Amino acid sequence: MIELYGIPNCDTVKKTRNWLDGHGHAYHFNDYKKVGVDPLQLASWAREVGWEKLLNKRGTTFRKLDDGDKADLDEAKALKLMEANPSMIKRPVAETPGGVLVGFVLSEWEDRLQ
Repeated sequence: MIELYGIPNCDTVKKTRNWLDGHGHAYHFNDYKKVGVDPLQLASWAREVGWEKLLNKRGTTFRKLDDGDKADLDEAKALKLMEANPSMIKRPVAETPGGVLVGFVLSEWEDRLQ
């Protein structure tokens, strides 16, 4: 079973869920807005894929941060920001039997799940 994390009204999450449904992949959806994100789980994802890949710098939430929060960004600081503001986590994040996927790049999902 795939554990899928994101925000339900995110277009990329919707596209991912439609693809999973269309290809018969069972998944459990975890809504950041309702349940937040577990700090240990976030750290685990960062170890596997890198915090830079997890942090969504293009999103509104990150862009609205003051310059002090954006300065001298390292893993510890990025993880605290993502924990406090789950909207800063690139979406979706999926825990699959083959490892963690971040974002929806069709070729990566096809390679991992088919």
